[in-house]
Amino acid sequence: MEHQRNYPIGMQTFSKIRESKCLYIDKTEYVYRMIHSESSYMFLSRPRRFGKSLLTSTLHSYFSGKKELFKGLAIEKLETEWTEYPVLHFDMSTAKHVDKIRLIQEIEGKLCDYEHIYGRDESDININQRMEGLIKHAYNKTGRQVVVLIDEYDAPLLDVVHEETNLPQLRDVMRNFYSPLKACDPYLRFVFLTGITKFSQLSIFSELNNIKNISMLEEYAAICGITEEEMRSQMSIDIEILAEKLKVTPEEALQKLKANYDGYHFTWPSPDIYNPYSLLNAFADRKIASYWFGSGTPTYLIEMLNKYGVLPSKIGPLEAVATEFDAPTERMESITPLLYQSGYITIKGYDDMFESYTLDIPNKEVRIGLMYSLIPYYVSRDTLTTTNTVVNMARALYRNNIDETLQRLQEFLLTVPYADNTNYEGHYQQMLYVIFSLLGAYVDIEVRTPRGRVDIVLRTATTLYVMELEIDKTSSAAMSQINLKDYPKRFALCGLPIVKVGINFDSERRTISDWTIVNS
Repeated sequence: MEHQRNYPIGMQTFSKIRESKCLYIDKTEYVYRMIHSESSYMFLSRPRRFGKSLLTSTLHSYFSGKKELFKGLAIEKLETEWTEYPVLHFDMSTAKHVDKIRLIQEIEGKLCDYEHIYGRDESDININQRMEGLIKHAYNKTGRQVVVLIDEYDAPLLDVVHEETNLPQLRDVMRNFYSPLKACDPYLRFVFLTGITKFSQLSIFSELNNIKNISMLEEYAAICGITEEEMRSQMSIDIEILAEKLKVTPEEALQKLKANYDGYHFTWPSPDIYNPYSLLNAFADRKIASYWFGSGTPTYLIEMLNKYGVLPSKIGPLEAVATEFDAPTERMESITPLLYQSGYITIKGYDDMFESYTLDIPNKEVRIGLMYSLIPYYVSRDTLTTTNTVVNMARALYRNNIDETLQRLQEFLLTVPYADNTNYEGHYQQMLYVIFSLLGAYVDIEVRTPRGRVDIVLRTATTLYVMELEIDKTSSAAMSQINLKDYPKRFALCGLPIVKVGINFDSERRTISDWTIVNS
């Protein structure tokens, strides 16, 4: 099946996508809802590469009165007035990895571009004075209220969120830049800010206490990303082409896409949201691959995981009330807000009685990507050898050969250099969690049973493995623990054959010394 479709890979400009006749998933009904809501100050948090910039650009085109770009879209039937407003659009993504001086220079350059159009008073020197003056000049010159769009407002702060020195300095600059928005209220038609993280109003937006955070509102649940309904209605031909390339049925192709890129929810209830960046790349390349995670794991994330001492197995699932994850990151007591707002965990359920959310890793792409990033900290800095070992282990596990899987692991661990603080069961438990997660299988540790906790539960498509670990004992001792506590009984209704695995680690050789496998 031949099909020519222009995918907007890397495109974040609404006008360019429409003029180039690229695929555009219609989100203009949400745009109409935003601009006709009671609040004219809005903030939206979504992970990187999730369509925030495209949404901001869509608002830019709308407020610029470019009606022709919206032909055939939902808003064309909803909007009766197309008024052109002066638009000040600031993209702060260009201000990453900067110090205080360079950040001020970056902002001054952005202000200067608009001052050439609307004018500037010589007495306006500091960036807050220039921002206020620019808004008033634009209002006076056009006779219309001004629209301010600030995309990725937090970009200058993300890479220093874990630092004690640079964060306050850059935060003060940004607070100074945004401070005129409250005073200029009479001159403003609409203000919209996007970002990844949520900083407190006190630290960033000063007295701007009238901004509406729409990030967790149900009516905006699918404002960014792609829903399955949108896929089936607007991308059915793309699914068919991918299926043909993968030599599977369209429904099987959809299930592969779902396993890898679906699973995001930013409120509850919410439709399943697919990662748009990964999805479009998969259709463009006609293959399943790691696109979103492969596009760059933020260094600040790994830094914060280390700072808070987060164990791989503790990233998810977990329960939390909204104030514990939809919270300002500079006041966070755990890494949960950063993980959630960055897209590494997402909402998976909600307990209405106790107003508690279940959070977990969204999908296979993120889980494997996260575990791969943690290899140097829990397995080995030789990521190439580790990856090759994982591939060979996965092949053996696919054949239901757990004996060969453990043999591969034993051989590999003999090559890993000595590291401090590794001779305890928890380290080996976390190491196996990372490795088994990379196999693409379901894995959990410290699983509760009526008579105790199972060290590791590993589930493949065909088998469930119940594993117990010991150090400097014997695999028989580990197996005795499984039998004594009757762990397999807890999983009797899983519908899969259960295999018991006792594993003993040799602390001196720092590898598996022996293992025992028994079919339950």
